[in-house]
Amino acid sequence: MTLIVLEIGVPDPGPIRSEQDLWEAIMSLSPRFVTYLLSFLTLGIFWNGQQTQLHHIARADRSFSWLQLAFLAAIALLPFSTSLLAEFISFRLALFAYWLNIFAGGALIYACWAYARRAGLVKPEAGPAVSRAITRRVLVAQGLYAFGALLSVINTYVSIAFIVLVQLNYALGLRIPVISRLTS
Repeated sequence: MTLIVLEIGVPDPGPIRSEQDLWEAIMSLSPRFVTYLLSFLTLGIFWNGQQTQLHHIARADRSFSWLQLAFLAAIALLPFSTSLLAEFISFRLALFAYWLNIFAGGALIYACWAYARRAGLVKPEAGPAVSRAITRRVLVAQGLYAFGALLSVINTYVSIAFIVLVQLNYALGLRIPVISRLTS
């Protein structure tokens, strides 16, 4: 998370001669602030999802460890895709790269859970209801993120706004009417 915030640089003091100049320089950083919020929420959601899964894991094996490392590798790419999106916020390709990063994280966290279940690594008290809840949460979130990415056909800002609403719904439990019906 600290790598992402480092992408928000302090404005160059050279051309700044007034409060208005400083304000304009700060406002020019708004795409970076928006994508920082976006990525902070993404990382928080993935962190919570992984912690929830690990809470229900009784033991691990080498394959599970490699799946976890693959998940972390996808997450480690987030500073790049975030920076790309911040730099080219109105470009669909930059948004697609960001979404692809989220998709990779989601696919891998799903693979971790599916493997753990198949390999018998899940605690016995984590019954079918827990498994269904975890699976549904990952699949619905990925569907909503994909829909959000598709909204870039209309406008990348519309797409980003939808993705932020999805993330706020998951991270803060805001209960946004249409989204919360799908996620509950």
